[in-house]
Amino acid sequence: MTDTPQPDPLAQRARATPDRTALVDTDTDRSGSYAALDQAVDDLAAVLKARGVAPGDRVGLLAPTGADFVRAVHAIFRVGGVVVPLDPAGTDARTRLDRTDAVACCHHPATTATAEALADRPSGLVTIATDAAKEGDITPAWDPTTEAAILFTSGTTGTAKGVRLTGRNLRASAEASAYRLGVAPTDRWLDCLPAHHMGGFAPIVRTVVYGTTLYTQRAFAVDTTAAYLDTHDITGISVVPTMLKRLLAADWTPPATLETVLVGGAPATPDLLETARERGVPVYPTYGMTEAASQIATATPTDVDTQPDTVGQPLIAVDITVVADGEPAAPGEVGELVVDGPAVSPGYLDPERTAVTHGTYGLRTGDRGYRDTDGYLWVTGRVDDLIVSGGVNVDPTAVADTLAAHPDVATAAVVGVADETWGERVCAAVVPAGELDEETLRTHAHEHLAPPERPKDYTMYETLPRTASGTVDRAALRERFA
Repeated sequence: MTDTPQPDPLAQRARATPDRTALVDTDTDRSGSYAALDQAVDDLAAVLKARGVAPGDRVGLLAPTGADFVRAVHAIFRVGGVVVPLDPAGTDARTRLDRTDAVACCHHPATTATAEALADRPSGLVTIATDAAKEGDITPAWDPTTEAAILFTSGTTGTAKGVRLTGRNLRASAEASAYRLGVAPTDRWLDCLPAHHMGGFAPIVRTVVYGTTLYTQRAFAVDTTAAYLDTHDITGISVVPTMLKRLLAADWTPPATLETVLVGGAPATPDLLETARERGVPVYPTYGMTEAASQIATATPTDVDTQPDTVGQPLIAVDITVVADGEPAAPGEVGELVVDGPAVSPGYLDPERTAVTHGTYGLRTGDRGYRDTDGYLWVTGRVDDLIVSGGVNVDPTAVADTLAAHPDVATAAVVGVADETWGERVCAAVVPAGELDEETLRTHAHEHLAPPERPKDYTMYETLPRTASGTVDRAALRERFA
């Protein structure tokens, strides 16, 4: 790559494989080749340029996962703009457009009512219309060294962070993923995750880099997703653990064409992985984050069998350092995970946050874990989730795992809540799998946990509160217990 403006990834791909199928929208049955997508992107890019969108300008994108979302992403890239994906429900859209100083907002016809309230931008609203007329020649203004997208984290512990990603970050992530998962020209990837989060956004870039076919689904649904996997010969899909659990609960079995089920966004429990293995699901548990443009480490199905609970080895060109007391930790020693490499974001919207998180060894993830001598990685929890109760450090993940080991517990989450006596008190949120009462839980905790680890409070839930990416919403749990 050079450091000067050049054809964007889609323009390059359309030149290389113009007749290959680029995109299939399963909700509308729209499909098209790379040449057709490239022309449609040119048309929309011309509209953006005519509205005054210039290289470096940030553009909000308010649309559901689908062909129009994909088209708008590449059109914004083509004029050298920066994509700011927004929740199509409009949640925090105003705040995020203001925080990014977005000059315009691209929107889908289905989000018109929400978008109209966001029209006070210098370049206004741009509807992603399928028949947008080309208003002039577009010279691609893609510069891989500059911002290409700003994605917001799911905000499990507070205010969502705006993550700046360059074109190089996105491409490096795509290439690293390909080395771990493998890619064939005939691959078909089903994208059913929300595209305004990294898990749903990454395939939009990756399939173009690979020259494979992207299938989009507006929203995951057990019956329709399972049907698409079967009828469209899908070879790969990204899901969060709750999605996989729902598929398996519906007695779904994978079709012979399915080669990769990338499971991320939250830890996959041993029971879930075991059930998936018994059903022949090719599960790849992954550890990643928006700040690294998706995957950091990914385990293969073989790893799942031989290295229980691991998230695998780091992807190529990804450096992970486990830091304890400010120094690299020895194998097996738990510390904060720090990640570096070409896929890692240059920083956040807030320079103050960037100064705190970017240091000697790279980006401080805020996650705790350890590695073995072969480089396999285990993630044990969040640094800021560590509970200090009565002066003793309590690992909430270890407590939750102990509770979940009871046969009548489906899943559990543990948080610390401010307490005048203990500093923090240990609180447990439990989803029963059978007949269960608090006394049974307390007896189980007494038998298997040290006194400081035993939860002071228990609450039963039908389901745990989760973010859009599938992670347990710990901030919501703390608020409920408080």
